[in-house]
Amino acid sequence: MAIEGPLRELGIHDVFQLLDLSRKTGSLRVTSQLRDNEGMVYFSNGKVAFASIRSNPHPLGEILIRAGKITDADLDRARALQGSRGDGVRLGQVLVEIGAVTGRELDRHVRAQIEAVVFELMSWQEGFFSFEEGAVEDVPGEATASVSTESLLMEGARRIDEWSRIEDKVPHLGVVPVLAPTTAEQPALLDLLPNEWEVLTMIDGQRDLRRISSELSSTEFDVARVVYGLVTTGVVELRNVERGATAAAAAADGTAAQLSRAEAALSSGTPEEALSCARRVIAGDPRNVAARLLASHALTILNRHADAVDELKRAAQADPLDHSVHLALGFAAARSGDLGTAVASWTHFLNARPDAPEAVRVQAALNAASRLHFVLDETAHG
Repeated sequence: MAIEGPLRELGIHDVFQLLDLSRKTGSLRVTSQLRDNEGMVYFSNGKVAFASIRSNPHPLGEILIRAGKITDADLDRARALQGSRGDGVRLGQVLVEIGAVTGRELDRHVRAQIEAVVFELMSWQEGFFSFEEGAVEDVPGEATASVSTESLLMEGARRIDEWSRIEDKVPHLGVVPVLAPTTAEQPALLDLLPNEWEVLTMIDGQRDLRRISSELSSTEFDVARVVYGLVTTGVVELRNVERGATAAAAAADGTAAQLSRAEAALSSGTPEEALSCARRVIAGDPRNVAARLLASHALTILNRHADAVDELKRAAQADPLDHSVHLALGFAAARSGDLGTAVASWTHFLNARPDAPEAVRVQAALNAASRLHFVLDETAHG
């Protein structure tokens, strides 16, 4: 029997904990219409064996090449051998067998791939999950691992706390780090760890954090954490050029108009339109940073609207006679697309306060919402 439901009722952390404690084997699908994204996590006896996400696929061969662990020739040879064997052997196992990579290195990169997907899913506050039990042999992927779900949950919680601290100086992954001007107060020698030196060598005033992460085959969290330390010590400064630089590039391929419409929609208070425009750009250019930033802003606003509706519904149930709550609930529900709740809330308000100063505005909104709600209902049942 499938285990499924909305994330608003059972959070993703609770879902993972449930599958861990019950030692489930099968696949967990997590979808988000607002994010236009989907993630898949495969469990084996409660442990995570593989994970993937549609917006940022992580092909094993590409990960290992970027990390400098194998060459294109190694990958071609392994794929040829894999195809000739016909026994269902995974690509990772073939790479180990031919000596292109050690089993330890392979496991480390597969675990990093799993962590990157799981930690992104853990940040989702809305969406829908569905778990289907299945055999271990059904796990896809070019290599699998066995990662403790409990350790993922603990690390995920720690990263959420640390991200809140990092964001004070590193607001988003689109910022471009540059070397700060030297001063007499700065030490002549830098005492950095190897991973910090790796990030520092990638800072050229052109790459943003997301690109540095990709080229180093490191997680975005780890890169942001290193840059946070470099900014704090005065070694690096950040330039917030994401939107302007990407919009200029987008003009060359015809997406500037969509980005402008998205920005205008955000300014005018219509995040749904902004999200739609940003998604059109992302569909043609998945790496367009400006579009992803705009989509993220729109999703944040929409999530706030949905949270506000839930909170106001609880307030209305607690005190049905508080007419101001019904007034606010009507407009919050309309913004989130819940026209049924909006119509009911405004009707309640007008019945209780027909002479209120807001009555004319509410009646106009009610008339428009009622007509649209009727049309949508007729279309759905037609």
